[in-house]
Amino acid sequence: MLDLRLYMAQRLSAMVMIPLTLGHIAVMIYAVQGGLSAAEILGRTKGSVIWFLFYGLFVLSVSLHASIGLRVIVHETLGLKGRALDIFMWLAGLVLLATGLHALFAVTL
Repeated sequence: MLDLRLYMAQRLSAMVMIPLTLGHIAVMIYAVQGGLSAAEILGRTKGSVIWFLFYGLFVLSVSLHASIGLRVIVHETLGLKGRALDIFMWLAGLVLLATGLHALFAVTL
């Protein structure tokens, strides 16, 4: 039953990531074609609640999606099972979440 829940969580996180990824790419193309530098782009994201929510949801969905995917890869390649596999997944998810939130706070707050 856990495998089914993880499968569904990964699929749902992918559904959240698709529009966020497309939005991110569209904004980056628009900004670069508009001649904005990285410093100017970051200057516009500082203090923005909208960008904080947008990229915050992105960080959450990527952390969930990637940690579940890494769980499957580690199980298939290294043969890790049971509790050790679950601990690996949670640790990977927490590391991804922590680094993503660190970047999020750096560029929006």
